[in-house]
Amino acid sequence: MSSEKNQPEKARLHSRNKNRGRYDLNALTKSTPELKNHLALNKYGIESVDFSNPHAVKLLNTAILNHYYGIKNWDFPDENLCPPIPGRADYIHHMADLLAENNFGTIPTGDKITCLDIGVGASCIYPIIGVVEYDWKFIGSDIHPKTIASAQNIVNSNSSIKEKIECRLQKISKQVLFGIISKEDKIELIICNPPFHSSIEDAQKGTRRKIKNLSGKKVKTLDRNFAGISNELICVGGENKFIQNMIRESEKFSKNCYWFSTLVSKQSNLKGIYKYLEKIEANQIRTILMGTANKSSRIVAWTFLSKEEQKEWRETRWKTLL
Repeated sequence: MSSEKNQPEKARLHSRNKNRGRYDLNALTKSTPELKNHLALNKYGIESVDFSNPHAVKLLNTAILNHYYGIKNWDFPDENLCPPIPGRADYIHHMADLLAENNFGTIPTGDKITCLDIGVGASCIYPIIGVVEYDWKFIGSDIHPKTIASAQNIVNSNSSIKEKIECRLQKISKQVLFGIISKEDKIELIICNPPFHSSIEDAQKGTRRKIKNLSGKKVKTLDRNFAGISNELICVGGENKFIQNMIRESEKFSKNCYWFSTLVSKQSNLKGIYKYLEKIEANQIRTILMGTANKSSRIVAWTFLSKEEQKEWRETRWKTLL
């Protein structure tokens, strides 16, 4: 087993990220005029969005998807999480680079590439970005029927992604891959943004801290779309337990998927994750640092395929893409 765990010293948005620089508020307010009502001068005297206001954040993301990704219809219940698009896009771009390493430096694009998003969420954000940027096909799974219905509604409402994304309901909440992947499925990438907290109290504490950092104010009552519904943020055992379950199940689908991956928010969880991956004899382990000056995270990716199996996969499925 080879293991490449060294990380670069500094994290910044990926070079292909559409929002690497400051937001073009002129362009964004043209695409979504209502956003103008939520602009104000920040403490540096620069016009900015009120990031402590969940409605403003949702409008900003709506404008980003409209202006940069051509998504005209994007809406979901306020009780669900509103994703920060630049960070989500970074995950997709880094995984594209990982595929390129196995494809003579060229990112394989088109609908021969299939990705699975574990916990697609009501916003369907990862599949949207992956389809628009690389023309990949996506499967999105989630344990909540209303969440799947919301994601499917977004897919159905946008012709550019309608034929590219399939939403699958995970009927057993304790399962991650079982019940979603079939024996016939061949999947290039599995991505996952796992539930971070182990309890409601822990989640609320983290959300209050986030709002205080954004606004400088303490809050007693949380807005629903800052808090998120429970399965988006909380699972028994938190992030570490969820990822361990995912790793354990991944062994059963070792020949169905090229790269498994997950975000890992807590650096303290890495040691246990590496140990578990070594225990199940993953062939390669990769760690990719992500983040901005304010927040850092990392992707941990693993594959069970040998070099010979990787070559066969590439020649069988990607050869026509070269």
